[in-house]
Amino acid sequence: MADEIKTLEDLADAVTDDIGAVQGTPAVDMTPREPVRDDLGRSYATGKRKDAVARVWIKPGSGKVVVNGKPQNEYFARPVLQMILAQPFGITNTEGQFDVYATVKGGGLSGQAGAVKHGVSKALQLYDPSLRGALKAAGFLTRDSRVVERKKYGKAKARKSFQFSKR
Repeated sequence: MADEIKTLEDLADAVTDDIGAVQGTPAVDMTPREPVRDDLGRSYATGKRKDAVARVWIKPGSGKVVVNGKPQNEYFARPVLQMILAQPFGITNTEGQFDVYATVKGGGLSGQAGAVKHGVSKALQLYDPSLRGALKAAGFLTRDSRVVERKKYGKAKARKSFQFSKR
């Protein structure tokens, strides 16, 4: 640092130069992300949870949610599952601003609700990249990779053994 630092801009330049020099990589490109939308103004994402896979499209609207051709409260009858679907909108303060159309296959209702939530979160951050920070901080962009453990041979279930008999 042969140059003398007099302003905050000089300090910021010196720090970024030092970071790049230490790590051996160029400075990080700070260009903002671009929204990803199709010709109809929708964003698409795939969400996964357990064995369920959800294909999710979101577009600006009145907050209508359709899952496999049925309204949300008809397909996911339990209030807990409806609450799971509403979480990404609550975190980003966008309740009632987007219509959601989702098709889900595989798994049970709980896994399907988690898959739709994951898909909605990914589609929201594609539609409006400024929402990414809130969704990422809440952990909604991370795929929950926990799945049921397979059954092993010689066992009653995945880990449970048959009853031991000494004689």
